[in-house]
Amino acid sequence: MSGAARPKKHIGQHFLHDRDIIERIVAAVAPQPGDALLEIGPGEGVLTLPLLRAAGALTAIELDLDLLEPLRARAAEVGTLQLLHADVLKVDLGMLAPARPLRIVGNLPYYISSPILFHCLAYAAHIRDMHFMLQQEVVERMAAAPGGKDYGRLSVMLQLACTVEPLLQVSAGAFRPPPRVESAVVRLTPLAREALPQVAPAALEQVVRAAFGQRRKTLGNALRGVLDADAIRVCGIDPQLRAERLAPADFVRLAQQSVAVRAASVL
Repeated sequence: MSGAARPKKHIGQHFLHDRDIIERIVAAVAPQPGDALLEIGPGEGVLTLPLLRAAGALTAIELDLDLLEPLRARAAEVGTLQLLHADVLKVDLGMLAPARPLRIVGNLPYYISSPILFHCLAYAAHIRDMHFMLQQEVVERMAAAPGGKDYGRLSVMLQLACTVEPLLQVSAGAFRPPPRVESAVVRLTPLAREALPQVAPAALEQVVRAAFGQRRKTLGNALRGVLDADAIRVCGIDPQLRAERLAPADFVRLAQQSVAVRAASVL
């Protein structure tokens, strides 16, 4: 691309340039006119422009002030681009979806990918789907099944909120400059309200964080101060197990039990 921007290392910029990968991502998103598209970190616009061309309108959030005007100029004859100069972690995504659920796309900075994922999950009720480019290792953790080394807090919290679908792997050479890791694209589809865990999110977060805080500990030890061994057994779970052996639904039962135990303690 003529006039290409110089990537800024301190904000984790790696610009995608592989045309085949770009086309495959756009095909996976399959944007349609009327979609409420939101792109996080559009960069030089290699995804922005084909998405905009297909949908007719798009909102993008970009932190790098130097990229705004060049992208605005490239988009002028393609469609209607609403370009926000902001840190996505400080944006109320619900305000961007007043009438239709958002379809979010992003080549996320790898050093803050998890905070961005959890920020988006906080607005899941306003989101139809998300397509993200992430470090391949992170995608493997997101989609991991119980029992393996990749299964952990991220796996549980995401799988209780979304359907997780790894879509394609992306080599380092697809970026400028090449990152030191391999990448992958994943689709996240928020679950219907009736399929979400019936427990306070804070209680679920506390149990999952404590359970995986020291992976080698048994649940009885890891959850000490949250649930004792007898309370864990009430959930039909052996307190001698480690967290990696539990399915996401098991953590929901533990969180529900922790709420019940706290409620009983104040009576």
